[in-house]
Amino acid sequence: MIDTSSFQGKKAAYFTLGCKLNFSETSTFANMLRQMGVVTAQKGEAADLCLINTCSVTDVADHKCRQAIHRLVRQNPGAFVVVTGCYAQLEATTVSKIEGVDLVLGSDEKANLIQFLSDAWGGCLCEAGAGSAEVSAKYYVKKTKDIKSFAPSCSKGNRTRYFLKVQDGCDYFCTYCTIPYARGFSRNPTIESLVRQAEEAAREGGKEIVLTGVNIGDFGKTTGERFVDLVKALDGVEGISRYRISSLEPDLLSDELIDFCASSRSFMPHFHIPLQSGSDTVLKLMHRHYDSHLFAEKIRRIKELMPDAFIGVDVMVGCRGETPECFDETFEFLRDLDVSQLHVFPYSERPGTAALKIDYVVSGKEKKTRSRRLLDLSDEKTVAFYSRYIGHEAEVLFEKAPRGRAMHGFTRNYIRVELPPQESRAELDNQIVRVRLGEFNRDKTALSAYII
Repeated sequence: MIDTSSFQGKKAAYFTLGCKLNFSETSTFANMLRQMGVVTAQKGEAADLCLINTCSVTDVADHKCRQAIHRLVRQNPGAFVVVTGCYAQLEATTVSKIEGVDLVLGSDEKANLIQFLSDAWGGCLCEAGAGSAEVSAKYYVKKTKDIKSFAPSCSKGNRTRYFLKVQDGCDYFCTYCTIPYARGFSRNPTIESLVRQAEEAAREGGKEIVLTGVNIGDFGKTTGERFVDLVKALDGVEGISRYRISSLEPDLLSDELIDFCASSRSFMPHFHIPLQSGSDTVLKLMHRHYDSHLFAEKIRRIKELMPDAFIGVDVMVGCRGETPECFDETFEFLRDLDVSQLHVFPYSERPGTAALKIDYVVSGKEKKTRSRRLLDLSDEKTVAFYSRYIGHEAEVLFEKAPRGRAMHGFTRNYIRVELPPQESRAELDNQIVRVRLGEFNRDKTALSAYII
């Protein structure tokens, strides 16, 4: 039984690290707490509750998580501190020993956040975990195989776009990755329930939804449905003008899906596809489910049907086994590939992963050199892609900007656009406006735009 009176008037501070899925989940937690009477602490205000949603994709992410926890504890003395997310799942005991942390929730338990808080504030929360005298916080974390729950999430937070969680977990177990251990196996809700959430977002005035998850192309493991059927069903939701697919594994990007998106009413010509390496040798070491030929064929088909499509690509550099020759293969492969942007990540050693058994190790200095080469290549590709559209007309969904600052938004094919401050008006927020695209802005992060 949840006692709502214990929530009334409390102030909460939120901090999120990591992926869009984490941000979507945190936003949903904030909405749930707001319905219970909890308000968001403003800048400079001390919070009664601190919720930190963590990431553990790299050792740098782990370090940032610990820094964030210490900072929020220091800034909010006496607050009830809850830590959840991937780092909390993988390192529950470590997190529970951080001074000031009161509760650690794993990937299965975070779905019951409200009940845990009600029990804690009502004095009913019993000790869990290892039972060690060194453990200062209570922690509730299940083993990977026992993570079964799916916490629904469709929220926009402080943004214009909504983020709809369609899937969680992963069955792939790539050699460098801990996400299956942190998130559990692949699972999903029904298409019917996701359509209802999209319809609710439309009633709230939402115009764009980003589909998020850990491995969303694997949608259907729980319900026996298909991701392409989800896409077709969402395309029929009235009021939603735009959908974007956050990330899709190349082996799960079917020709049927590409064909549908090319003729879709509302799915944008925008794809984000993880490559990780352009070397087939490295892809095998990583236990990826495709080779470079399949990846290139997917890009070719997208561009054949959607010449204006923006394609972002994830690339990992310096992983174990990536010899100089293998990196050169990746660089040459990407240089010749018709993509718009590279998201470059240096490989990070993760405890317990199979990659640690691979002998060849790339130095930190070499990782930085390789990253810089790919980032420079990415800049070249993005500038070239944007430049093609200077002088063209486009439809842009604008987002609210701080007073006196330029408004930004995105075209259908994900070109970032900037309105001059004198044209930026509050009434343009969450509106799709036709503009003429001009030259690059000062820092080359967007094209300038002028309302037609």
